Amino acid sequence: MTDLTFYTNPMSRGRIIRWMLEEVGQPYNTEILGYGTSMKSAQYLAINPMGKVPAIKHGDTVVTESAAICAYLADAFPQAKLAPASGSKERGPYYRWLFYGAGPVEAMASNHALGVVIPDDKRGMVGYGSRQDVIDVLDKALSGRDYLAGPSFTAADLYVGAQIGWGLQFGTIDKRPSFEAFLARITSRPAAVRAREIDDKLIAEQQKAG
Repeated sequence: MTDLTFYTNPMSRGRIIRWMLEEVGQPYNTEILGYGTSMKSAQYLAINPMGKVPAIKHGDTVVTESAAICAYLADAFPQAKLAPASGSKERGPYYRWLFYGAGPVEAMASNHALGVVIPDDKRGMVGYGSRQDVIDVLDKALSGRDYLAGPSFTAADLYVGAQIGWGLQFGTIDKRPSFEAFLARITSRPAAVRAREIDDKLIAEQQKAG
């Protein structure tokens, strides 16, 4: 028995949290939800009123939003060493990059995918300024270093790395040597490989079932 439950769909941002859970290394239950069906059920809306995945329930605590879940799990299971120690010099950059991924990167990628173009004179109205700014800042941050927030892999690397991976796959982020080297480094981690295998198998099973 475990008091940690993961609500997801293998074709969703839940893949980020699957990876995070595999990094944490604690037992968890998985609830697979369908789009437009169980994801919008009264039972699940009590967990996440948005009717979206991922979400987790840890004991009586419910957490939604991928970046928040990553931050929560890193703190709830410190033995996994996925967050810098509180008060350390790496803690600030850790928060910065975790929420840079959830803010500027996420917003920029969504707008670009939807064909939304921010006029030059309106850049001050959006939090990320411009697509080029977002990409250049990430490129600079990852050039000449292995990880975003110090010498060790953290939840910030996982979350931002997932955003970069999707961005490269769907064309919302330009290919840069720094991005490709970073992704090669973090996606070869055993937990990342396990997570992909689990979700890819679930997708194959869903497709086979029709």
